[in-house]
Amino acid sequence: MRLHAEVRDEMEESEEGAVMSSAALSPIIGAAAPAPRLVVGYALTKKKVKSFLQPKLLLLARKNGISFVSIDESLPLSEQGPFDVILHKITRKEWQQVLEDYHEEHPEVTVLDPPNAIKHLNNRQSMLEEVADLNLSNFYGEVCTPRQLVITEDPSSIPTAVAMAGLTLPLVAKPLVVDGTSKGHELYLAYDEASLSMLDPPLVLQEFINHGGILFKVYIIGETIQVVRRFSLPDVNTYDLLNNVGVYRLPRVSCAAASAEDADLDPLIAELPPRPLLEKLGRELRGRLGLRLFNIDMIRELGTKDRYYIIDINYFPELVGPNFCASQV
Repeated sequence: MRLHAEVRDEMEESEEGAVMSSAALSPIIGAAAPAPRLVVGYALTKKKVKSFLQPKLLLLARKNGISFVSIDESLPLSEQGPFDVILHKITRKEWQQVLEDYHEEHPEVTVLDPPNAIKHLNNRQSMLEEVADLNLSNFYGEVCTPRQLVITEDPSSIPTAVAMAGLTLPLVAKPLVVDGTSKGHELYLAYDEASLSMLDPPLVLQEFINHGGILFKVYIIGETIQVVRRFSLPDVNTYDLLNNVGVYRLPRVSCAAASAEDADLDPLIAELPPRPLLEKLGRELRGRLGLRLFNIDMIRELGTKDRYYIIDINYFPELVGPNFCASQV
């Protein structure tokens, strides 16, 4: 990415916490009783294994009759197991095909989540399409998506494309493809039209919406929902627009290091979205996306009480509050 100016990302990506409790699997097994035993095969990166399979989670799982078994990707999947559930976050196409073939042969095994469903979240153009079609305006609030524009090539054409689309500066630039790497989460803020040609397609440009610097991460695991607050990007005012030019690289704002749970915040900004709204949203998106393990990045437009925007959706989310496991068992 070619930059006119850059803000150094000072937020280190923190270790992930426990993201799933044994009770979160209860919709799969019907009850959290120790018997019958549930075998969960997992195919995860080394980093994900370290952050996800923490001692607290494993202890809770054992108490509830759940065991986690590592899947060896070098061996045929059909020769391993038997599994009741397969939990995965491997992005290689070869693995996805193996998993799809296995599920056809073993439909009784629950796959979290089907590769074909996850694909919707690997592209930021298709990611928010299901949200844009939702109509929750009369259900405790309005849920929207930012106006956005997809740019696939020719950076020099971006200023003209933005003008024709009628987008308002500043604009947040995000990679079009979410590939599981840190690059897929890079953010840039463009303040002026001339600097837009410095961006590097393919990317998505979203209108920046002032939201009081607070983002709500909504974690959905089956029918279980938890919301946490994260510090986000600061609001942009007229002075900022008049005195800033160029493209600025932004810190990764939604990681655990940006927790705002214990911060002294304006109550109007800190207030969580209404629970009925989140439950309705979760049900709608589970059905539309075909996913049971994901999170939503949501903001509330500054100066409004009930207008929310979904700006990102992630499969197999990074972090739920550290007490989530204990509270669900």
